[in-house]
Amino acid sequence: MPYYQQSRPQIPTVTRNIIIINVILYIATIINKNFMVETFGLFYPASAWFRWWQPLTHMFMHGGFWHLFFNMYTLLIFGMAVEQTIGSKKFLIYYFVCGLGAAALHTGVQYLQAVTYMNQIAEGVASAASSYAMLKAVPTVGASGAIYGVLLGYAFLYPQNRMTLLFPPITLSAKWMVLIFLGIELLTGVTGTLDGVAHFAHLGGALLGWIMMVFWKKNGSLYNQGW
Repeated sequence: MPYYQQSRPQIPTVTRNIIIINVILYIATIINKNFMVETFGLFYPASAWFRWWQPLTHMFMHGGFWHLFFNMYTLLIFGMAVEQTIGSKKFLIYYFVCGLGAAALHTGVQYLQAVTYMNQIAEGVASAASSYAMLKAVPTVGASGAIYGVLLGYAFLYPQNRMTLLFPPITLSAKWMVLIFLGIELLTGVTGTLDGVAHFAHLGGALLGWIMMVFWKKNGSLYNQGW
């Protein structure tokens, strides 16, 4: 009988290269954390550490191994499907726009916080100055905003596909799973719970992803057309 070697599914070009870049920059961060975070993490624009390229570079930085692992695992699973469906060049645009949208919304929320702190400083609130200083000193890192855009894109393209959480082991359609995730992000962001997580960055990435998906669908260019 003839022998046929079963080929493994190939990781699309953009998804593969984004993962590689993230891993390389994580290794560089292990070697020289202060330099990498201060140079490539996203700081509030009024901060002395802010640089114009940080809204782009922050999405390739991660705060720890598990932060990197879960983001890249999610990108591998869902980014492959989205890239193969809409095409590599469009997926590249999609990923970066989602990441920039995440940075924009996150920074916009920081601006509102900064205005509040400055008003409180003018009113003599003792803790306001330290809160404002912390806002300018703490960087934002991670691909999570762009990853939420990828999840939104997957749910948009395959709304009825089933997704199962590891814990708790709940199975729902992709549409409802992503909507629940976004609802949790909005709730925790507004209430300030789970401090240290850039909830509005996640929402910003998903919002820009939804806008692009709707735009491409309306003009008939959503699916892979060779670019």
